[in-house]
Order: sequence, then C-alpha cells, then structure tokens
Amino acid sequence: MDTAARPSAIGGFEDWPAYIREQPRFAAATPGRQELADALGVPGASGTPRVTVEWEKTYDGVTTSQLSWQLGFGPRTTGWLVRPAGEPSELPGVLSLHCHGGNKFGGADRLVELPDNHPSAAAARAGHYDGRALATETARKGFAVLAHDTFAWGSRRFDLSTPPWRTAAALEAWRAQRRQDGVVPSEGDDYNAAAGFHEETVAKTAGLLGTSLAGMVAHDDLAALDVLADLPGVDPDRLGCLGFSGGGGRSLVLAALSHRIKASVVTCMMTTFQSLLPAYLDAHSWLLQTPGLWKLGDWPELTARSDASFLVQYALADELFPEEGMREAHRILERLHAASEGTATPYTGSFWPGGHVFTAAMQEEATDFLASTLALKTYA
Repeated sequence: MDTAARPSAIGGFEDWPAYIREQPRFAAATPGRQELADALGVPGASGTPRVTVEWEKTYDGVTTSQLSWQLGFGPRTTGWLVRPAGEPSELPGVLSLHCHGGNKFGGADRLVELPDNHPSAAAARAGHYDGRALATETARKGFAVLAHDTFAWGSRRFDLSTPPWRTAAALEAWRAQRRQDGVVPSEGDDYNAAAGFHEETVAKTAGLLGTSLAGMVAHDDLAALDVLADLPGVDPDRLGCLGFSGGGGRSLVLAALSHRIKASVVTCMMTTFQSLLPAYLDAHSWLLQTPGLWKLGDWPELTARSDASFLVQYALADELFPEEGMREAHRILERLHAASEGTATPYTGSFWPGGHVFTAAMQEEATDFLASTLALKTYA
C-alpha cells in the first residue's frame, strides 16, 4: 500500500510538532507550579496574542463580543467576551471553561447566548448546564467573562474530514451501526464520534512530543488568561475561573499553574485517583488521566500548589465518581486548606443531590463565591 496516501493523523495541526520543538517550556512562578507544568508538558507561549474583535452586539442586558486570536500553530482561537451592557468601570474577570462533554464539534459556544447557537451547543447546555448559558449568566452578575475554545475543541478542533486510518475504521463501524438502526447522524454527532476515537491519537502524539492533552489544553487556557487580563475594562488583579466536569479540571489546573488566578470553581470534577481504580477509569478522558501525574500527589493535593481560594462542588449521585472518592477528596482538601485564625477559609466544599449536571442552584453558589472572593462591587 502506498504510504504517501496515508491521511494526516493531526489534520489542521501539522505545525504542532514544530511549535513544541521551538518553544521553551512554560515558566511558572514557583517550584511547585513548575513541577506541575513540567509533568503536564505545558509549552511556553510567545507573548499575549493579538486579539481581533469580529463583532459586538448588546442584547438582554449584556454586551457580547466575538474575539479571535492566533496561537502560533493550528487554527485561530474563537472566544467570546461577555460583560454587563454600559458598565464603564473595571470589572473582575472570569474565565468560563467549557466541559469535555464528548462534544468537540463545539467549544465555548455552549456557554454563551448567541443569536445563532449551533444545535450541538444547545444540546450541551440542556444536558449539562440546566439549560443555562453559564458565561452569559455569570456576566449578568457583574463580571467580565471570557469563554474560549481550547485545544481540540470548537474553532481549535482537528480536521477529521479525512480521518486517519484507525479513526476511520472505528468511525465506519459507528456509522454502520447508525445505518442499521435507521439513524441519520447530524454533522456534530458525526464529528464527535470521530473525535472520540481520535482522542487516543491526539494523546499519543502529545506524549511523543513531550507534552499531554491536558498540557496542551493548559497552554491554550493560559493564553486566554493573558488575553482576559489585557482586555480593557478588566481588573487584572481580580481574576478567577470556573468550570464544570472537564472544565472543572481545567479550572483546578489553571489555578495551580498561574498566580493570576485568585478564585477557582471546580464543579463535578473532584475525587481521588485511587477511587478511579479499577472501575471508573473508562468514565474519563485523557484530559484527566495524564501519565505519571499521580507521582506529584493526588488530584486534590494539586490545589496546594496554588494561592487561590477554591470552591469545589460535588454531586452525590455523580455517575463518573464514586461517593467515597469525592468525600475522601473533601477531607484531603479540608486538611490542606485549613484556615488560620483571623483569615478566610481558602477552601469551600459543597455537596449537592443529583447527577453529573451543573444545576442553576450550583451556578448561583459559584457566582456568589466568585463575587465574594474577587470583591465584586454591588451590582444591580
């Protein structure tokens, strides 16, 4: 067989290997943060990206701006800045981090009210966010909120129009089953099936390059944090992040890597590594399971590398985590972040009924925590 006809295994990201080889490693502010960055293989960035404003619209009390920037490899990043309409003062900034959700066709669009939301974004919002647009609702509380597509999602997704061989074989089997069932997949469903199979190839490529899927996602998130801090109307000294599920994992890692983050919300993404063995490993992606990460300590122990305050929200009926693993993580976090006399508690844990969903009530608790921690001024 002619190997020249073999499709690219990293479609749209053929310049990724050269970027990794040419970039220095990410330089963290403390040895603890650096150790985590090195374990994840986070590449350094070449300065704050130049941001282009694609459009801006005001409706329902908020102004939404679609932004884009180029990170030096792969396609341009799309992000949305949402802030209260007509608010002239500097506001605390929040990065709203989208979940994995098995939906890589879209990204941050699931978090933003847009005039032309794709059906896949609406489905993700209905299934995971209690039908709410998290970034837009957070902005209505008085924050400047940036929601961006991260590495391998949305505008930063891989081109799988001609999938590599392993992905193609698995995808064809998936399509055949749909045909047998009389189901016609949507464009988004078809892409997400391919991307699910392809994640193994992405993780394999990242490992070969000395990084990881989580490290590359952190690279994109750190760049977005720099973008947010540099935007007019944002107070760079009052920055936080929040996320659900995979977005919650991103929120933890970002706070552990960057001294800029003062408050982090981790929703439905906290347990011990031990509790994932042996039955829960398949419930999670390469975004959580970076090879060798446990050598640095357990998942909750990574928060000790950060100076941020944390709110961790647990769902007692979460099908992705055993309850005892969540409760043990809570005990670890309470020990790690015990407040000294006269200081605020840097860790708050809350347990909620229900499954793997970021409910409206949980979202309200999250924004109240951010408002308190980031000293949000009274906003009406």
